[in-house]
Amino acid sequence: MRYLLLFVFFISMSGYSQDESWKKVGEKLVAFKSEKDNVQLTGNERNIDKIKIKCVQGTLQLKKVTIVMDNGEKKEYDARGIGILTKGMSSSNFAVPNKNEKVKRLELEYDSKGAMVVNKRAKVEIWGKKDKDD
Repeated sequence: MRYLLLFVFFISMSGYSQDESWKKVGEKLVAFKSEKDNVQLTGNERNIDKIKIKCVQGTLQLKKVTIVMDNGEKKEYDARGIGILTKGMSSSNFAVPNKNEKVKRLELEYDSKGAMVVNKRAKVEIWGKKDKDD
C-alpha cells in the first residue's frame, strides 16, 4: 500500500512539472465583427511543439486553427469539436507541423458569442510548449 501511495505521489508531481513547461506566447482581443484573426509570435516563444488556446474573457467558439511555420508550411485543424470556450477554458493541444521550424503565426477562425452591447469582447491567450525529449 505504501508503494502505491508513493507511486501516485510521483505521478502527480510529474504531471505538475509538465504543466510548468507551458508558456504564454501571444494573445488576441477577439472582435465581434471579425471571424478570422492572425496572431503573430515573436522571439524564442516561436520554437514550440504544441499550442493551445485559452479564453480569459468573454465567449467564443473556435471553428478552425491554422499553424503557419517560418518556411511557409501550414497545418490546419478543425476545431469545431472543441465546443464553446468561456472564461478559464482551454482548447485541446494542437501539434505544430514541423518541430524543427519556428512558428510564424496562428490563424484563428471563430464565431463570437453574445452581443456587442451586452458582452465584453472575448480575449484569448495562446500557450505553447516545447517537448522535453527534443
